[in-house]
Amino acid sequence: MNRFTAPLTGSLALAALALLGSCSTSQQAETATTSPADRTEALGAQSSGTTPAGAAQSKGGVTLTPFNDSPKFPTAQMRLNAPVQGSTVPSGDVTFSYELTNFQLTKMTDSDHSMQMANSMKGQHIHNIVDNQPYTAHYDTKFTKPVPDGEHVVLSFLSRSYHESLKHRGAYDLRTITVGTPAPGTTPLNFDVKAPALFYSRPKDTYAGKDAQKIMLDFYLVNTTLAPDGNKVRATINGNEFMLDQWLP
Repeated sequence: MNRFTAPLTGSLALAALALLGSCSTSQQAETATTSPADRTEALGAQSSGTTPAGAAQSKGGVTLTPFNDSPKFPTAQMRLNAPVQGSTVPSGDVTFSYELTNFQLTKMTDSDHSMQMANSMKGQHIHNIVDNQPYTAHYDTKFTKPVPDGEHVVLSFLSRSYHESLKHRGAYDLRTITVGTPAPGTTPLNFDVKAPALFYSRPKDTYAGKDAQKIMLDFYLVNTTLAPDGNKVRATINGNEFMLDQWLP
């Protein structure tokens, strides 16, 4: 599975998300995550259908059905206090410190979707993405993680327990930092945090059997929107291309 940050330029520019091989093995979807099948069996619940928010697209045995009925948390806010934008921090583990309002980490999101797709047993959390690496999930407002020496792009955003991102202004932070001393001859990053950008989030890892029947595709947009007559996202899933003009999972 390829993950990358891609700029969006022009009114009809496309950015590809490559999700190849996401349903090919039996590996557990994510540590500390329960599968829909496990939760249904344990709780004796019946899975209800996802509420669609637009026309479904089907190609090659894959169907994308957008939905927008998750709890919205419109007043949730996140502030990253450290590291400071554009700062240089010592080599090694980097300390991230956030301030949240109107959003509770570790709380299970009250939604049927938590029964229908991969859901963190630890509840709501922060997604932290460094460059093109898969996100790491964090359940405290202060944590450390290893980041190699060099210049880096860091995106953070609030996430529901089943890993769907909060997409309103104030629910994310995008900045650049430098860790240690970049290697000699390294090309400067020159990343514009005010320019349109696309970040990949979900799915993460691999799924098989019943767990592969309903998988959430989620990505993060910064400084841009999608529209039928504007920017779009091209998602390539197992060789099938889908054009997305709504920012919805």
